[in-house]
Amino acid sequence: MLCLAPNGCIMPEMGRIVAIATHFLRYRIVAFIGFLALAGAVETRAQVDDICGEFGFIPSLDGPRLSAPYIYGKVNVTTADPSAKPPKVSIVYLNRGQSPNRQTVSKTGNYCFRVTGGAGGTLIIDIDGVEVARRPVSNFGTAQQREDFDIAISAAGQQLAGGVVASKYYYPPNKKTAELYKQAAEAEAAKDLAAATRALEAVVKEDAKDFVGWGLLAGVLLERKMLGEADTAVRRSLELKVEYAPAWLTAGRIRTAQKQYAAAIEIFKHAATLEPKNARVHQLLGEAYLLAKQGTLGAEALNKAIELDPRGMAELHLQLAHLYQLAKAPALAAAEYKKFLAKVPDHPDKTKFEKFIKDNP
Repeated sequence: MLCLAPNGCIMPEMGRIVAIATHFLRYRIVAFIGFLALAGAVETRAQVDDICGEFGFIPSLDGPRLSAPYIYGKVNVTTADPSAKPPKVSIVYLNRGQSPNRQTVSKTGNYCFRVTGGAGGTLIIDIDGVEVARRPVSNFGTAQQREDFDIAISAAGQQLAGGVVASKYYYPPNKKTAELYKQAAEAEAAKDLAAATRALEAVVKEDAKDFVGWGLLAGVLLERKMLGEADTAVRRSLELKVEYAPAWLTAGRIRTAQKQYAAAIEIFKHAATLEPKNARVHQLLGEAYLLAKQGTLGAEALNKAIELDPRGMAELHLQLAHLYQLAKAPALAAAEYKKFLAKVPDHPDKTKFEKFIKDNP
C-alpha cells in the first residue's frame, strides 16, 4: 500500500489511472517524455558546459559550485520517413520573471537557456508551429537542470485529423487558462504566493481536469505551509494522472513537512518506480530515510542519486561525509570529501576538506 493518506494508506480512488488522448489536425506525434528534472541521467553524457557552449555560455565560469542557473538539454526527433524534409523544431522557455525565450533546435538537438527570473518555469516544444509537448520545470533542487525530450513523428507533413499524442506528462493547452498561468507565474516571481494561489485556483476552476494545474497549486500551497489544502490539491492531481511523478514528489514533500517520514519514504519509493533514472527522486528518498534515522538506506539512495547525476548531485557527497562523521567513520567521510573536491575543486571550504582528508587517510 502506498502511504499518501495521513493514516499511511493511499485512498482507493487514487488507484484510478486516467488515460488522456489529444488530437492534432496536422501531425500524428507520439512523444515519450522522461521526467529528468534536475540534470537527470540521459542518453548523452555531455555536461552543461558542452551543451551551453554551443550558445556562447560557459556556466562553470558564471558562478562557483554549479550555482549559475541554466535550463538545458537535448531534443531528439525521429520521423517515420528518413528521406522527408526535417521539421522545424523549436523550444520555448517561459519563466515568470523574465521574457519568453525561444530557440530553434539545431542538428545536435541541444538547447540552453540562462535563467534570470528565478527558478521554475515551463518548457514547450513545437514542430512546424504545432505544440507537441509541455513540461513544468522544478522550482527546487540544483540551479542547473537538464530536461531531455524524445519525440517521434509518425507522419511528418501529412494532413491528419486523427492524430494522437500520447505523452507521459502532457496536458493539452487551454486558451482560457493561459492568462491565468501567466498571472500565477508573475505573482510567484513577486513572492506573492497568495496571488499565485488565487490564479492557480482559477486555473483548476476553469479546467478541473488540468492535473498540471492541480500539481502546481499543491506546490504553492506547500510553500505557504497550508499542508491540508496542499494535500487536497495533490490528491486531485494524482486522481487525474496517477503516474504524474511531479505530483508524487510534492506529495512526499508534504508528508515530510508533516514529519510523517515513513509515509514520505513509501511515496518516494513509488516515485522511483515511475522514474528510476531521476536523480532528484533518489535524493528525496535518501533524505527521507535520514530523517527517519535509517542511515544505511539513506546513504544507498543518495549514492544512487550521485550515480545518476554525478555533477548535479555533487553536494550529496557532503551530506554523506557528514553522515559518516556522525557514524564515527572518518575514513569514509574523507573519501566523500575527496570525491566532492574532484567535482567541485573551487569550493570555498576546500582547504578545510583537504585537511580532513589528510588527517583521515
